[in-house]
Amino acid sequence: MKTILAYGDSLTFGANPIPGGPRHAHEDRWPAALERALGGAARVIAEGLGGRTTVHDDGWAAADRNGARILPTLLESHSPLDLVIIMLGTNDLKPFHGRTAQEAANGMRRLVQIVRGHYVKPSDVAPRIILVSPPHIIHSDHPEMIPHFGGRAVIAESQELARWYKLRADEYGCGFFDAATVAKAHPADGVHLDAENTRKIGEALAPLVKSTLGL
Repeated sequence: MKTILAYGDSLTFGANPIPGGPRHAHEDRWPAALERALGGAARVIAEGLGGRTTVHDDGWAAADRNGARILPTLLESHSPLDLVIIMLGTNDLKPFHGRTAQEAANGMRRLVQIVRGHYVKPSDVAPRIILVSPPHIIHSDHPEMIPHFGGRAVIAESQELARWYKLRADEYGCGFFDAATVAKAHPADGVHLDAENTRKIGEALAPLVKSTLGL
């Protein structure tokens, strides 16, 4: 059986777009949906944390949200891995993290370098990598969420993530998937997904994962 690490932020965690709403049920989170769609051929380990960035520190958080710093530990604790799927970058668009899709893509490039550089022993076999650009941010009347991301300009910037991520995936020979082609944020907060859209990401990833792993 293959082992897959799903590395992401609140969209991987299964955050509810309704303020104060419960975390989505395990079966509705996209890593679980992907595992079901693979029909027992792989185990998908979900590592999602709300607010996680590609490479930036966040002093407001109780947990370490710097994706580059925690990734080596997760690679080690879950090894051996056959595939790492990375869906990050939405939080990189916040003004205090960088704001641009290009910079988020550069952070994703650094994560690819970390994965590739982690497996250096002669017996190591590095896992394959798929970069996933997250669903677009959309307009919301939520009083805090969109302002927290820098205002309405972030909506257009989020639509540039796929273009930049595809460039980085091609640059490093990684797989690429645009989650915005199958999933849309909920207008309750403009960022997070309802259960149906969260499941859709895992279901839509299955063909690419099967092809990547030869399943």
